[in-house]
Amino acid sequence: MFELPDLNAVQRFAQALAPLIQPGDVIELKGTIGVGKTTFARALIRTLGGKEEVPSPTFTLVQTYHLDRLTVWHFDLFRLKHPIDIYELGIEEAMSDGLSLIEWPEKMAPYASQHRVEITFSFYIGEIRKASLKAHGHWRARLSKLSWPSDG
Repeated sequence: MFELPDLNAVQRFAQALAPLIQPGDVIELKGTIGVGKTTFARALIRTLGGKEEVPSPTFTLVQTYHLDRLTVWHFDLFRLKHPIDIYELGIEEAMSDGLSLIEWPEKMAPYASQHRVEITFSFYIGEIRKASLKAHGHWRARLSKLSWPSDG
């Protein structure tokens, strides 16, 4: 568990994870509305070189960002009606050579990548958040390299 005392800490957490990113990665962002999923995604995109505004893709379902070393696909599946519809949004291309940031990944659960990291954000005490990580596939070894202060 990683304690995140404010939204700035959520941003620093994204910055700490950025050096571990590789093409084809999938990061699932879980948690209630307002807990920091989009804040994390914005910070990660900016850390990876994104210069443009990063709006929440709640209504478009997906936004893409063509960066120097990879394309970031930011999915918000809150409004997805059927899990199979994820293929209409380009998930196969995103998972093959881009970075997929997926908010509300439970909406596509039957089609989840075997190589993903799940980050579950939740409120801990008041506005203090915590992030819990669960690694699958090649993420297990890479997460051991995550550098984060032990005091949060």
